[in-house]
Amino acid sequence: MYTLLRRILFTLPPETAHRVALAGLDVAAASGLLKALIPPPANLPVKVMGLDFPNPVGLAAGLDKNADHLLGLGALGFGFIEVGTVTPQPQPGNPSPRMFRLPEHHAIINRMGFNNEGLDHLVARVAKRRYAGVLGINVGKNKDTPAEEAESDYRKGIAAVYDYADYITVNVSSPNTPGLRDLQFGDSLRQLLTAIKEEQGIQHQATGRYVPLAVKIAPDMDDEEIRFVANALLEAGIDGVVATNTTISREAVKGHRHAGEAGGLSGDPVREPSLRVIRGLYQVLGDEIPIIGVGGIGDGGSAAEKIRAGARLVQVYTGFIYRGPALVRESVEAIRALKAGHQA
Repeated sequence: MYTLLRRILFTLPPETAHRVALAGLDVAAASGLLKALIPPPANLPVKVMGLDFPNPVGLAAGLDKNADHLLGLGALGFGFIEVGTVTPQPQPGNPSPRMFRLPEHHAIINRMGFNNEGLDHLVARVAKRRYAGVLGINVGKNKDTPAEEAESDYRKGIAAVYDYADYITVNVSSPNTPGLRDLQFGDSLRQLLTAIKEEQGIQHQATGRYVPLAVKIAPDMDDEEIRFVANALLEAGIDGVVATNTTISREAVKGHRHAGEAGGLSGDPVREPSLRVIRGLYQVLGDEIPIIGVGGIGDGGSAAEKIRAGARLVQVYTGFIYRGPALVRESVEAIRALKAGHQA
């Protein structure tokens, strides 16, 4: 059924299809239709960052930037949902067209540019949420905030969403905000990590509640850069790392008519780069800082290989667009089989 629906949606421009699909999902959830059509996967509980997840397969940030569709998405069996990226002030993002499908590669190129309605809108939505599952909130900086002032935007984001998030992800890896990825390296990264941990401490003291902080990183790093990031996360006491965001490489889609489009490439082409980063991180981090594996999960096998590489949780996005809700159940079952094999 989803294959037919996808064919219809893919006749529309990508952003239009995105809006139509999410609106339809909300209607189907409110009517009870989703519950009848899509039974959730059997529980596969896991405890990560001090949080109890009903299963290890989540939805990555970017699909529901403003937390407007938690009711519908929450009915699809995800073990957790991450919303955002949200910036302190609303911003329109980059000019359209800014999203391109590459169906031959089960991939998408996007240069959305953190388009969102801002913190006030998102906080108002999550404050009234009916979704009872684990909720991550992904925060970023506004495009016009200079890189040297970025920590101020991240502090604002953490402070604003702290009461409503189960965990918070700091996004320093989108390729669509100029200069953002520079925050992943050297003194810039260390200073930012110090600032966000300090803000977490302030909020913890004020609320009496500890909300874990994760950092989302890019796949376009060499081995030395991966080790640097891993050690910086350890030194700062960060609670988790999301690996990875989209790639700026076009090697895997060379010759495609959209290959020259600027933006981040997601889907199958990111499968191996993401795995390489996860493995590199795990060599340094071991089990001290949990890894959330993202990138190129298009079937159960690619979800399980992220766990095998060292991830504790996984997230889907582009694969979900191409495969639909069946991907969630398939991924949970593949991870269940992997764990059962390890225990045998």
